[in-house]
Amino acid sequence: MANMLNEMDEEIREQGRDVNVIAKQIQVEKDSSIQVLIWVLYLLGLGLIVFGVMSKIYYVIPVGIIIPVIVYSNLKKQESYFNQLEQRVQQSASQIDNYLEQRVVVLQNTAKLVEKAIDLDKSVFADIAKFRSGNIKDMDRNEVQGQLDRVYKGLNIAVENYPDLKSHGELRDAMQQNIYLQREITAAREVYNDNIGVWNREIFEWPFKKYVAANKGYTTRVPFIASQEVKQKAREVFF
Repeated sequence: MANMLNEMDEEIREQGRDVNVIAKQIQVEKDSSIQVLIWVLYLLGLGLIVFGVMSKIYYVIPVGIIIPVIVYSNLKKQESYFNQLEQRVQQSASQIDNYLEQRVVVLQNTAKLVEKAIDLDKSVFADIAKFRSGNIKDMDRNEVQGQLDRVYKGLNIAVENYPDLKSHGELRDAMQQNIYLQREITAAREVYNDNIGVWNREIFEWPFKKYVAANKGYTTRVPFIASQEVKQKAREVFF
């Protein structure tokens, strides 16, 4: 059989499988074969120039010049490409940050509205307040999103336990705003993960992209991960 995987005879997991993102960054290692290839092309160009001068076959000289120029310009082009791609990654990450900060404000307002009706746990305000700094680092986005999900879950439970709160117009609007922002975060997260996918794939593309990535010390990036609260919610019975 030519196929590496056989969907007919191998073990079948009828119970399914829970998939998780592995939060590990992989370093692009230098490939000696690429270095050899680049030097061969440079030497080939130099050899053609010398051969053209020595043999007085002058039409060979431009070819000898063009080869190293193409190699050098290609390396610079890939370096510029990665700079632009990194800016796209940062822009999409910034979009997530903006929505996260808006969600923090909405949850803070929601907590204040709930507190007017019931004695809300003060830890809720403490959890929300620490996200007001506006300084969300790359590795903190998943944690911030997860903690905001936990805060929202606590507020939602409080509202569910007090049916009279559901008729509060401002509270209802605040909860709807949170749902809207969560959808925007999901959309922005897809754009971010798409850019991450391009980055993670192309830093290993042989030869020139991998060469540039290795020299720059680039690593793979970890995509945005669903929080534990979201995964748990997805497993619940809705009907």
